[in-house]
Amino acid sequence: MTVTETTSATQDRSRGPKPANGKVPVYDADAHIAEPTSVWEYYADPKYRDLIAQCRIMGDGSDAMFVEGKRLRNGIAPACIPHAYGTDVTWDDIVPGSYDPAARLSVMDDEGLDAALMFPSLMLISGDINDPDVAVENARAYNRWMTDFCSEDPNRLFGMGVCPLQSVDGSVAVIEEVANAGLTGITFRPERYRGLELFSDEMNRVWSAAEHHDLTVGIHGSFGSGMPSFAKTRYENQFYVHMVCHPFEQMASVMEMVSSGVLDDHPMLRVGFFESGLGWLPYWLDRLDEHKEAMGHLVPRLKRDPTEIFSEQCFVTMEAGEGEAFEQVAAMGLAHTVVWGSDYPHYDCTFPGALAELNETFEGFDDEVSSLRDEVVYTNARRFMGLS
Repeated sequence: MTVTETTSATQDRSRGPKPANGKVPVYDADAHIAEPTSVWEYYADPKYRDLIAQCRIMGDGSDAMFVEGKRLRNGIAPACIPHAYGTDVTWDDIVPGSYDPAARLSVMDDEGLDAALMFPSLMLISGDINDPDVAVENARAYNRWMTDFCSEDPNRLFGMGVCPLQSVDGSVAVIEEVANAGLTGITFRPERYRGLELFSDEMNRVWSAAEHHDLTVGIHGSFGSGMPSFAKTRYENQFYVHMVCHPFEQMASVMEMVSSGVLDDHPMLRVGFFESGLGWLPYWLDRLDEHKEAMGHLVPRLKRDPTEIFSEQCFVTMEAGEGEAFEQVAAMGLAHTVVWGSDYPHYDCTFPGALAELNETFEGFDDEVSSLRDEVVYTNARRFMGLS
């Protein structure tokens, strides 16, 4: 697809593998790609090719991240290659399964994965873009590439489009383009873009657009960003940053979405809070319920218990080893909100053997909880993705 082409390939809600011959398909609901250079060299509008987020190989052989034409920081390749964190790899070393759809399908076959929902890697840093126009064109370049990536096998490959919250007008336009391209949903970070609050009147236009087009919303955190955050205001050591950035930001996002009335105002909206695990969720929902009872007058738009609201419209990803946390979530009656993701090809993914690790976790449960495995890998994933 060229940068001037458009499509009208609204997502077919019935597509995707379905049970056959007694086998329940496995959906990897939080998978990733690593963006090839073609995203900025070909898919971007020529005016913005040097400005959108990209990795460049430097004269000494190292690589670096550039945003708006300025060097931002060292490259992020070690975080985007299995088991590579702490090594000297560069963006030239990203594995074919992270950017070549045919190679990705081969990886999925080897891993026993029938379908995958793809999130970005490099573009998780696109919140660092300050210029709203650059942010919008950055999203468009990535979304064009992701549309072509998924076209290799639309029955197995599903994509999340980047949403440029630096501009609400731009985001509304991009959401329509994402829907027309047949992508599954939109994604952005949990931190605030240029101070934009998830519950602001301005943000309401984004929620309305996503709901109107029946697009899934995936709030997906990461480290490596310079955006103002809980982690960056305190720490520079990446150990501390990574420990804090995923769960703290998602806890705040759940609180804001549930307590502000956003989800009640948009009852058809589906929102996932991804890559922060499960362990925090039972505690956090219980605490939110308690605060509604004791301090609910301070959030007058919160009419129902937060756990009830979360149960109806929200999703969260589990990691394979989170057996105890999943049992707690299931005991709360929230197993239907849990999906699973391999996180491939990121450095801390289990590869090979991600699905085998998940199966081993479920085999350790009693029969009642073990039987929920198929919901996690299939039923819940399809509902999150808006598939019938």
